[in-house]
Amino acid sequence: MYLAFDLGASNGRGILGGFDGERLSLEILHRFENRPIELHGHYFWNILGLYENLKHCLLQASQESAQPVASIGIDTWGCDFALLDKQGKLVSNPYAYRDPQTRGIFDIIFNRIPRQEIFHATGLQFIEPNSLAQLFAMKRNQDPVLKAAETFLMIPDLLHYWLTGQVACEYTDASTSQLMNIYSRSWDSNMIRLLDIPETWFPTIVPPGTILGPLRAGLVTEVNLNQAQVIATATHDTAAAVAAVPVQKQNYAYISSGTWALLGMEIAKPLVTPACMAYNFTNEGGVYGKIRLLKNIANLWFLQESRYQWSLRGEDLTWDELASMAREATPFIAFIDPDDPEFLLPGDLPGRIQRFCQGSGQVVPQTKGEILRVVLESLAYKYRFVLECCQALTGCPVEALHIVGGGARNQLLNQFAANTANLPVLAGPSEATAIGNILMQMVALGELGSLEQARELVRDSFEVDEYLPEQVQAWEDHYPRFLAVTGLSA
Repeated sequence: MYLAFDLGASNGRGILGGFDGERLSLEILHRFENRPIELHGHYFWNILGLYENLKHCLLQASQESAQPVASIGIDTWGCDFALLDKQGKLVSNPYAYRDPQTRGIFDIIFNRIPRQEIFHATGLQFIEPNSLAQLFAMKRNQDPVLKAAETFLMIPDLLHYWLTGQVACEYTDASTSQLMNIYSRSWDSNMIRLLDIPETWFPTIVPPGTILGPLRAGLVTEVNLNQAQVIATATHDTAAAVAAVPVQKQNYAYISSGTWALLGMEIAKPLVTPACMAYNFTNEGGVYGKIRLLKNIANLWFLQESRYQWSLRGEDLTWDELASMAREATPFIAFIDPDDPEFLLPGDLPGRIQRFCQGSGQVVPQTKGEILRVVLESLAYKYRFVLECCQALTGCPVEALHIVGGGARNQLLNQFAANTANLPVLAGPSEATAIGNILMQMVALGELGSLEQARELVRDSFEVDEYLPEQVQAWEDHYPRFLAVTGLSA
């Protein structure tokens, strides 16, 4: 058995994976919420709460698994990090990537080092959640935690350290930091000098599938898993999800759909052309030497935060109720750019959506269904726009769009994506991130030998739903309106 911890920006899961020689099976042992916590105007992760949930699941696995747990893997969202002091203790709770301290920070960074130089070294898009932006903001604000810091670890690396005592940074997550050189796959000295912090903070970067070792002795006593090996899988959740894409056609694009939508293609080497930088695409590390050329799109965050805000008003709505409201609402009344900075922070997103529509001279959605419909249609159009940019950058046509992750269960959004892209959408598996996590555990233990073999196992084990384009002309007619409202142009 393999135990995968899949920690996202809205929830976490502990999932047991079993392999009978032909197919994978999954069992969700434990599910828990994960939200940034606001304190004195900043947003932090409750990292000790996450660790406590990991320990709870480890104990549960030892008690309930029919077979011994052979290995344990962790994947999380990217960009965020923790700092340890010289004794290996956590200096403070890690900032969450939505913390406002990075607003406008790249204008200041570009006065120190040119945008082109950063992009050519790291291959990353310029978004304020990046680790580079966060550290630079902390330095500018003279954050006192920096004085005590001795070691930098991305979030999955911190959890590995707490499980095993081993200090290392895994490649796929390090590649989201904008501190790693995309060619050498090691920390970039120029980026670190820009921050005026010691290079000794940054541990060795290890490839996905690295065995870190057993649980530390004190933890084994608590959870009774003395045979399990902790493996640095593809620890960035998108890298894990892309590893589990059940590819059927050679020319395809993917969306890892969750709080964020990561839309892109797999390529053999980094693409750091002026056009790629102009489109603000990113080159992140994948498994088996692949590069994930992609762009972030704010995604189910809108649904998650809107539902949460409505619940604060005493309106507890199920996901099915929200989907029904959106399905029945009038189509194409207004559009938003999901990636407008106005929508980044937690709070009254429904109100901000209404104000955006009013400020852009559109019909203002009034009901919950109308607000959700505006969001879902805008997301589908943003998918199309980013997909067109991706094809222009690579020169590769796309025959199918694979949607994996939790968003693969959103039937209405999947259909909208097929309609606007005029492509078949293949949705599933919904637990692609945990599956990719498990696949890399199997690779580390010598039970899978190639990416093709891993993806064949996914196809054999999990169903995929197909969505064919509908009402293509109607979606085509409104696309120019979306581009005009958002100011996007290819």
